[in-house]
Amino acid sequence: MSNPVLMSRALTFLAGCSALMGAVAGIAQSSPTAATASVTPPTSPTIGIAAFNMAWAGTQDDFKRYLEVCGAPTVNWCDTRARTIRGSAGPTLEEQARAKQCEASILTAAGGPEASMLNAPCNAYRVNQPFVPGAPPVDQTPARQPEAYAAKLKGLQSTVERVIEQEQVSVLAFQEVKSKTVIETVLGKFPSRFEICVAQHNAFQTIAFAWDKSVTAKPGVCTTHSALAIKDPPKDPAAFRRVRPGLALELTINNAPVTFLNVHLKSGCANIVATERFPARLLTDANEACEVINRQVPILEDWIDGIAAKSPRLVWLGDFNRRIDEEAAANIAKNDVRTDGSDPAGPNKVSADGKVTTKYLWQELSDGAPTLHQVPLSTSEGGCTGFQGLDHIVISDALKAINPGVIQSRKVMVDNAPGQVIETSDHCPRVVRLRF
Repeated sequence: MSNPVLMSRALTFLAGCSALMGAVAGIAQSSPTAATASVTPPTSPTIGIAAFNMAWAGTQDDFKRYLEVCGAPTVNWCDTRARTIRGSAGPTLEEQARAKQCEASILTAAGGPEASMLNAPCNAYRVNQPFVPGAPPVDQTPARQPEAYAAKLKGLQSTVERVIEQEQVSVLAFQEVKSKTVIETVLGKFPSRFEICVAQHNAFQTIAFAWDKSVTAKPGVCTTHSALAIKDPPKDPAAFRRVRPGLALELTINNAPVTFLNVHLKSGCANIVATERFPARLLTDANEACEVINRQVPILEDWIDGIAAKSPRLVWLGDFNRRIDEEAAANIAKNDVRTDGSDPAGPNKVSADGKVTTKYLWQELSDGAPTLHQVPLSTSEGGCTGFQGLDHIVISDALKAINPGVIQSRKVMVDNAPGQVIETSDHCPRVVRLRF
């Protein structure tokens, strides 16, 4: 090309093309393709979960009714439990008769069996003072004042507010609560942010959920599992009291269902390792509490298996009243989980009165169908001094797969004001953050 002007223009054009191609190549190197982006989607955020037993949490009106019934002259704050002297095989006949008379007096004062079940027992709220063996009885008059109960409710409210604000919890499973009104009270400044459901039950003590509306893409669905609320004691044909039901909450998180199962199982059969206060117990022991929780086992297993089949992403939490951490640590052989030596993954033999041969709760339920995983505590009990080892959080294999490694949970101390007469709760909220 002999024309110098045309030569200059051609060189300029080629340089521009080269720069453009280089820029395109740079963009291609620094940006993933659409196919690559679909293989590695953004990591889903974690969500705070908590389980909290609030220790006979009712309204001020519920407490007023409690004072009326238990303070009636014919009741006079009697105890319906027949006490057993330490070292004895059981209560004396005289003690059994006293307890039976107490029960009859309470039924009359409350207005019958149905009404009595909606009232807290007369020893539900006591002066917050350590038990000292051999010391004289503590005067319980201060715990029978409306202002003492108001302080308990205030402590519950400030504790729940702190769990929501500081621990960023979005799903709360409550135990030992009377009604939706109580949940609205303890949510403090957050009730408008949360939806609430309470298990249908004909007794004071039931279970409930509260969840942040923003955490689910579809409205939450709650279902009461009344089959768990078996009669207590089961052998008494005149028994009218029932233990707590179960409660399932289904939410839609990250475009898929997640089911939360809230339980509060029968108390009094907690340990397989003996302590100074509590003997070691198997679920097959001839003990009234163990016989109740034993009958809950096949109902609980069928419920969990059925839910897991439909909703593999599963969180089971609440007050288990059983040290499943002790059971897991004991490494029980499969042929020792049941008294008949059968495999816990196979059918369980249920007797005519509802009992099974299961000795250990954890090995029976986490039998591979489904496989369940306990979420351990990051500390012994997070500084809590109440009941230990009873509140648990368990997740399914599907959730463990998207939460690899060691998942830690911790307990958050409850708020108690200086000199508070009735303690806020004898349990602490147990909190974990999970990816869904």
